[in-house]
Amino acid sequence: MRDLPHNDDWIPDRRRTIGARIRAERRHQGLTQDQLWAAARLDRRTIQHAEAGIEVKLSTLLRIAWVLEVPLARLVDEDEQPAASGE
Repeated sequence: MRDLPHNDDWIPDRRRTIGARIRAERRHQGLTQDQLWAAARLDRRTIQHAEAGIEVKLSTLLRIAWVLEVPLARLVDEDEQPAASGE
């Protein structure tokens, strides 16, 4: 077990990393944001927020992982590498 840092400055960086993984996986699969939000039954802005690293609910991440057919850990695990992007 490790102790938390004295401040939460690390959290925005982790959210941005998760957002980058969502974006990379979506692009890797050739999906647009519109296709993802429609399939996940989420608001367009919610997908934009998730990819931008703005705080989203766990249920949102679960929906995104489900639609992308990836384990949630692939999006949030510190040790996971993002999917290779075709761009």
